[in-house]
Amino acid sequence: MHSDPRKQRFETGILQQRLRRQVGRAIADFNMVEQGDRVMVCLSGGKDSYTLLDLLLRLRERAPVDFDLVAVHLDQKQPGYPPDVMARYLDSLGIEHHIIEQDTYSVVKRVIPEGNTMCGLCSRLRRGILYTFASEHGMTKIALGHHRDDIVETLFLNMFFGAKLKAMPPKLLSDDGRHVVIRPLAYSTEAEIAQYAEARGFPIIPCNLCGSQEHLQRGKIKSMLADWDRQFPGRVENVFRSLQSVVPSHLADTNLFGFRDLGARAEGDAPDERAWFLPERTVSAD
Repeated sequence: MHSDPRKQRFETGILQQRLRRQVGRAIADFNMVEQGDRVMVCLSGGKDSYTLLDLLLRLRERAPVDFDLVAVHLDQKQPGYPPDVMARYLDSLGIEHHIIEQDTYSVVKRVIPEGNTMCGLCSRLRRGILYTFASEHGMTKIALGHHRDDIVETLFLNMFFGAKLKAMPPKLLSDDGRHVVIRPLAYSTEAEIAQYAEARGFPIIPCNLCGSQEHLQRGKIKSMLADWDRQFPGRVENVFRSLQSVVPSHLADTNLFGFRDLGARAEGDAPDERAWFLPERTVSAD
């Protein structure tokens, strides 16, 4: 039995309002978009980036500042890639858009041994191409489609496999200081984005054209978080909220908080800090 189309439209409208409100709040909280910005929206062909562009277009209609949106898609020449899908979609929007053609697939296949995941190198090559394009075309912000779940997954990946308390920030200055990266979907869940993308009928281009599977470690983290959310609804949301309520004095990073000076006595009474690292002196039995 098919659902009532009117009910579906109503539910999609409610979902759109919720997502649009979340994106607007993220933009305001982190000052992501400013007057006169040229925002490059990176479209991968997946549900997240399609949703991001769709919501930014709607927000721009009532935004308190004027800014340009430029959609950019990278054709990496994977086997089976449908070359007309993205072009037709972007043409239908009537906005400035560019499709960059770079054969990174051949590079990755040549460098990565057969059977190994290609995602890491592919991502680095893609980022370099997009950053270069942004510089050459006067883009002031680079918008990516990462969402709340991506941010939480990255937090645990860095803890479990990198021993760092570090996530994926909603706003980031690139290492060379030339690009500001923004993630307006930072407050939105993957489940609602997927629901919205399906309702809107975006022409999804799969990410497995190259035959590579999702990174094993991230897949395990994703499964772990999904189990948590089923057993303890709201836990993943609380993990994300904890990133916005950090208490440095209750962690253990001596570069982040002045533990050495906390309650310290007069300088002359402090022992030589090097003494704490010296090996114990061996006492002779004679």
